Amino acid sequence: MTQLRIATFNLLHGQPLAGDGTPLPYPLDPAEPLHEAIAALDADVLALQEVDRHQERSGLTDQTAVAAKAMGAADWRFAAALHGRPAPVAGWITDPAHAGLTVYGPAELGSATELPSYGTALLTRLPVSHWRARRFAPAPFGLPLRVAGRRGLTPVPDEPRAALAAVLEGEHGPFTVVAAHLSFVPGWNMAQLAAVRRWIADLPQPHLVLGDFNLIGAVPRTVLGGASARDRVRTARAVRRARPRTRLHGWYDLAKTPTYPSHRPTVQFDHVLAMGLPRQAATSARAPRAVVSDHRPLVVEVDL
Repeated sequence: MTQLRIATFNLLHGQPLAGDGTPLPYPLDPAEPLHEAIAALDADVLALQEVDRHQERSGLTDQTAVAAKAMGAADWRFAAALHGRPAPVAGWITDPAHAGLTVYGPAELGSATELPSYGTALLTRLPVSHWRARRFAPAPFGLPLRVAGRRGLTPVPDEPRAALAAVLEGEHGPFTVVAAHLSFVPGWNMAQLAAVRRWIADLPQPHLVLGDFNLIGAVPRTVLGGASARDRVRTARAVRRARPRTRLHGWYDLAKTPTYPSHRPTVQFDHVLAMGLPRQAATSARAPRAVVSDHRPLVVEVDL
């Protein structure tokens, strides 16, 4: 068996925070705190949410490229859920000329395409045989939420979300990893997670789904485990063809620990869920404090 370090981290656009959760100004090198935080994780596979690309608020940094350099990623993708800039209070001023999903990778480094964007990233040190991306439309309404640096509740509209899937070539065969950031609107996020499950049904198991789901407790694994009978039969057949001796295992959490807010975590919005792995495959899990973000990264060691 080969042990891999799998991690997910909502970056809050690389925002440095004080010990009490108060936002701090970016340093002269705005990428430095992010680089430090990602390097400390030393992850083999890393899912990132709330990622900026060429945004003024984060120093015009391509944060996925910074993370890739910090962890030594062999390959990566950034899925721009939207192009535009943050609104003065909450939400986004979007670019109507670029309203759909755009995926960036190492080939776009140094190119003239520097549109400000925001989305989800997936990075890996392992070889990748297949990439897949999709965008989720925002809910038609928002919610009052706590926003770092503001008192009380701030009305926040929902925003488009993005997910990335990669088929990775492990030492003992291919497996699929998904990075996702789901809506904060109850019910809407559950529908998005169920859609992710259907979206990857044809990809090789084991499946690992990582990200900030804005869901707590047993809800994520319950949603993923509630796939239709047709989906379950299709998956079982695909697994038997690929790995005749593989025993199917249901969806379960590889880590159960609070991740939010970072200065005093009380709830777990960030998850690493698995299908097709024995439960003993996850040998350890932790949520260390980082120098950026109001979320803590979630890190698991997995035998694959």
